[in-house]
Amino acid sequence: MFQSYDSHSNPAQHVPRLAALRVELQARGLDGFLVPRADAHQSEYVADRDARLGWLTGFTGSAGFAIVTPDQAGVFIDGRYRVQVKSEIDLGHFTPVNWPETKAAVWLRKALPEGGRIGFDPWLHTRREIREIEAGLVGSEIALVAVETNPIDAIWKDQPEAPIGAVRLWPDALAGETAAEKRVRIGAKLRDGKANAAVLTLPDSISWLLNIRGADVPKNPVVLSFAIVEADGRVAVFADPRKFSSDIRVALGNEVTILPPEALTPALTNLTGPVVVDAGTAPEQVFRLIESMKTEIVESLDPVIMPKATKNAYEIAGMRSAHLRDGVAVTELLCWLDAQAPGIGEKPLTEIDICRKLEELRVAQGILDISFDTILGSGPHGAINHYHVSEDSNRRILPGEIVLVDSGGQYGDGTTDITRTLPMGDFDPSIRMPYTRVLQGMIAVSRAKFPRGVAGAHLDALARAPLWMEGMDYDHGTGHGVGAGLSVHEGPVRISRISDIPLQPGMILSNEPGYYREGEYGIRIENLIVVQKTDSVDGRDMLDFETLTIAPIDKRLIDPSLMSRAEIEWLDAYHAWVRTELDPLVADSTRGWLEAATSPLLG
Repeated sequence: MFQSYDSHSNPAQHVPRLAALRVELQARGLDGFLVPRADAHQSEYVADRDARLGWLTGFTGSAGFAIVTPDQAGVFIDGRYRVQVKSEIDLGHFTPVNWPETKAAVWLRKALPEGGRIGFDPWLHTRREIREIEAGLVGSEIALVAVETNPIDAIWKDQPEAPIGAVRLWPDALAGETAAEKRVRIGAKLRDGKANAAVLTLPDSISWLLNIRGADVPKNPVVLSFAIVEADGRVAVFADPRKFSSDIRVALGNEVTILPPEALTPALTNLTGPVVVDAGTAPEQVFRLIESMKTEIVESLDPVIMPKATKNAYEIAGMRSAHLRDGVAVTELLCWLDAQAPGIGEKPLTEIDICRKLEELRVAQGILDISFDTILGSGPHGAINHYHVSEDSNRRILPGEIVLVDSGGQYGDGTTDITRTLPMGDFDPSIRMPYTRVLQGMIAVSRAKFPRGVAGAHLDALARAPLWMEGMDYDHGTGHGVGAGLSVHEGPVRISRISDIPLQPGMILSNEPGYYREGEYGIRIENLIVVQKTDSVDGRDMLDFETLTIAPIDKRLIDPSLMSRAEIEWLDAYHAWVRTELDPLVADSTRGWLEAATSPLLG
């Protein structure tokens, strides 16, 4: 089974851990400590060993942090987790803090008005993050203090070992470029910038560069590692050598050296500058080690991150293939769900039942892993943006409820991410309006045509405008970058109010507006889209999107009277394409359902 349904830990067990941390901090002469939801690579999914925030507080979301002082413990969460966090932490000892509305420095100035020493692990925070906090503390007499060893590790007696997942090769036929060709390309990029080397700290950058995949963390097939790439294309990888078989080493070639993690520190202190380091992704400690030798640093974007984000024709072809098979699995699930009778029988249908059925269908299509924990929220659980069902929270599906299914798969040729929202039997007709507005936003982005230079921030408003007209909105970004057989959440491109990175052909993003009514339901509709060149009437360099996701969008929740002719035509054309692609591949018992689900909206 890919997804665990173990119950959340008892919030009460985190109280003694908090007390133990405070004792440890006092012994070290610290007045507080920053606890990020991060590892040394800023990974979204962290290995069990690095799950310090969850171990301390009980909060299991993929983003956030805590600040512990002698008398307060704030858990900072964004809009996706403000409902979830209340059920996971002990509210008598931990306090949810809305972030980024409340900055860490602002909170600290109130929590420690007389000043104080706040410890942080310099391997777990980026330079940009530390700079921002330090800037906010100017004049407060509060000092950030880098610790040599993490105090949580000192009190976590049964902390798991670091993972040593086996490395596998990513086929050149799917990459469209050999690892040697990529190394030469990145090396030339460094030479053009007059740099001698670059430090890579993102596992997906290293995995993409070397055409390798790993098994260190669930869902994201990356190799946890650091790397130094030189201007001549040679690469040193710092990771547990046990991950690399002799065959992998031979395939990587003599210009790729595998060194143990403890070799990283001396390597950083022996670099010849200028050295490129990304202040937005690299740990503060990487900067400190290089600076200790007065080596020149060029603060610049990870040189691999943009080539990785702009997929070539081979990578896009692999993604199309993965989405076709994934569309079969999702469509089979939707058909199966329509045949269920919610709330009836000796063993009523539950959220976990649906998750397991979807995994079963994806296994039949060759899935290697899921790309993230399935978000399967029925009724009020749907309003929790990143709800994770457990044995404790699992609930039966009741007649008339709305079910939100956000899921994805890691296939041998690509990564998928799709959300569909559907009713279970008769439903409250008032839901039609917000559902239709969400659909209109998704269609608006799908149909967008825009000049080169437009960024995700510009397109974000297109997805929200239909909801804004009704006085509604949602508290998450409209879309994130997606890797090709890599991380389902891939930087740096996004469709978001704060993303100023221009979109380029080959970038793959999610398109997922939503609406959530706490305690009642959640709505989200998501397709993956890829940026491509398109025609222009006046010679401008114009772009638009190709849709990758292939699965029906539920029509029963739509109010057609709210939609324009162009929107209806888009939906009908999309469904005609879905039917054409999937009809030869789905089970015989699904074909009739598929034909009805993809018929024209107005008959």
